[in-house]
This record gives sequence, C-alpha cells and structure tokens, in this order.
Amino acid sequence: MDRIVEKKRFNKKTIIIIVAALVFIALVGYGYNLSLNKVYKAEADKITINKVQYGDFEDVVLLNASVVPLTSVIVSSSEGGTVAQIFTENGASVVAGTPLLRITNPNALSSYTASETSITEQINQLRKLRLDLEQNQRIMSQDMMDIENSLRTSTRKYKIDSTLYSKRVITQQEFANSSQDYEYLQGRKALLKQAVRQENQSRTMQLQQIEQSISRMNESLQTIRQNIENMTIKAPVSGRLSSYDPVIGKSYSANEMLGKIDVLQGYKLQAGVDEYYINRVKEGQTAQCEFNGKTYALTVRKVIPEVTAGQFQVELVFEGKSPDELRRGLSLQVKLTLSDNSKSLLLAQGQFFQSTGGSWVFVVANGKATKRNVKIGRKNYLYYEVLEGLQKGEEVITSSYDQFTQYDIIEISK
Repeated sequence: MDRIVEKKRFNKKTIIIIVAALVFIALVGYGYNLSLNKVYKAEADKITINKVQYGDFEDVVLLNASVVPLTSVIVSSSEGGTVAQIFTENGASVVAGTPLLRITNPNALSSYTASETSITEQINQLRKLRLDLEQNQRIMSQDMMDIENSLRTSTRKYKIDSTLYSKRVITQQEFANSSQDYEYLQGRKALLKQAVRQENQSRTMQLQQIEQSISRMNESLQTIRQNIENMTIKAPVSGRLSSYDPVIGKSYSANEMLGKIDVLQGYKLQAGVDEYYINRVKEGQTAQCEFNGKTYALTVRKVIPEVTAGQFQVELVFEGKSPDELRRGLSLQVKLTLSDNSKSLLLAQGQFFQSTGGSWVFVVANGKATKRNVKIGRKNYLYYEVLEGLQKGEEVITSSYDQFTQYDIIEISK
C-alpha cells in the first residue's frame, strides 16, 4: 500500500548553512563591538589600584592651622605723618601707655595751632561777655537799692505830710509835692523791678549758652591738644608688639596700621578650609589637634564664608586653657569633625576624582579594567564614601585617569 512521505522543512544541509551563518554573524558582531571599545594598555607599576573596603567612615577633614593670639589690637595713628623717632622694637613686651614712636606732620600741626588760637580768642570773648552781664546785674541791683532807699524816705515824708495836712499845718501844695514824689518813686520801683526780672531771665539764658559754648570749645581744645599728643604713638594695651617695622622718614596715612599688640591671654587657631565643605562647617563643631605629644580639644568659634582662592576661613578656640608653649605663627594639623562615624563602603582617595568628578571609575577584574558608573558621597582625608556602583572587595584604579579618560577598557600588563 502506498503511503505519503512528509517532506522535512529543514534538511541537514540547510541546518549547517544556518548555523554557519549565525556563527559568522556573531563573530562579526563581536569584532564590531571590539572595534567600538577603545583599549588602553597600561603597566601595573604605573597605576594605583585599591580595594573597596567596608568600615567606619570618619566624617572629618584635616586642616593646616596657624596659631594666632586670642586677642590682637591694631596700633595706628589718627593723623598721617612721617616717622621722626622710634622708641621700641618689634617683639618687645609693652604696657599700656608705653611710647612706641613719634610722627611729624607740619601741616596738621600748623592747622591745630591756628585752631587752638582761634578757639582761645572765642573763649576769652565769651568770658568777657559773661563779665559784662554780671557787671550789668550789679548796676541794676545798685539802682534798685537807690530807688528803694529814696522810696523809704519819700514814704516817711508822705506819711508825715499827710498828718500835718490833715491838721492844716502845711499847705495843700506842699502835701501835693510830697504825694507826687511818693507815687513817682513807687512807679519807678515797679518798672525797675520788672526790668530786673526780665534782665535776670535773659542773663540766665545767656549765661547758660555762654557756659555751654565755653564747654564745647574747651572740649575742642582738648581734642586738638590730644591730637598733637597723639603724634607720639603709645601702646593702647599691654602685650607683645608684632607686625611692627617703622623706619625713620617712612610716611603713614591716617589710620594706617603701624603694628599689632598681641594680648597675652591665650591663643586661637585660624585655618583655611576647601570650599567643598562650605555648607558643612558650622560654628560649635568640635576638633582636635596634637601639640608636644598631647591632644587638645577645640571648638569652631567663627566661620567666615567668603571664599578666596578656593578656601574659606574658620577660627577655632581651645576648650580650656591653651598650651603655654604656643607662639604666634606656629602651624598645627587639626582634625575637624563634621559628623559622627558611620558604617560605609570606602574607597581610598586618589587623583581619579579630578578626572571623573566621582561619577565613574575603572573597575579591575581578570587583568582588565572597565568603566563603571558609581555614586560618591562624603570624603575625608583618607577615603571617599561609596553610595552606589561598587561592592566590598572590588578593585578600582585610583590614580590619575588623565591618560586614558577616552578609553573604555584598560589592559593591565605586569
């Protein structure tokens, strides 16, 4: 009985051809992929490789700090001038009021002298006016005494004449004369009394104004004399003189710094901090430093947020008394704590960060290093904090990437 034989869809020859074609396509694709991935060959001894670790991340930053006095007072002159005489040297210990140097300024001195003469003349004129007012008061007092005396005499006569006239001893004309004198003197006394009262009020006001004017002028005189005296520059406080280098004949402008006096009451530290940390450094944060084998605790007292040359400034003070052996200008390394320690993946610091900004790294495996995107968090003086993209134990090239940033693969040869 005949049977129908089904024709196979793929015979052996067809299958071989298809497999060969797939292998060819795979080889072509692999070769194309290799052509896209740029490969750089690097010697192992010319790169730095570090392992990713897991441990405590110290959120600290190391600072190079300078020792400065806790309090410094600037020495300056209120008047500009030329150095005429020097009484002490830089580094000397001085007490408040010690003469440091003397400056000369002929123009200012001439102006002060002229002002002093003018003010003295005005004071003398005011004093003369005060004497005139006092003399006028005495004259009016004398006039009042004369009128009162005449009125007393006229009053007695008027009373006597009144009695005599009532008894018809004197004539009406004599009594009228006596009465007229009495009334006249009474009126004159009343007018003079009113004039004295007004004069006293006016004189009181004028004398107050005169005294105030003389007082102000005396203050001006005192200021002028003080300015003349200030041409001899004196120490405003007790301490050690620093930044002081005057030379005979050297000119200074008004209020220009001549030097400083370091008040010997302790020291503080000043340090520049990388602007990377500008939003993380706060007043009140703690720090520590070592000096002569001892560790000292510090506190951030002031943060100056102005950035200059990539740094901002901070001031740190000792918790307690500062070491006695400290001196201005010494350099100390300070470890500033930004926050508490925390467990994290850690990658050693290296120059790769300058090339990638921490967005990717070369991860080493089987003699090759390939690019991988990562996420870097905080950093301290030893490590970067790894947030994403790496695992504990993986190896990363941490040296500079400047030579191979454009490559995708690095073949490492020994």
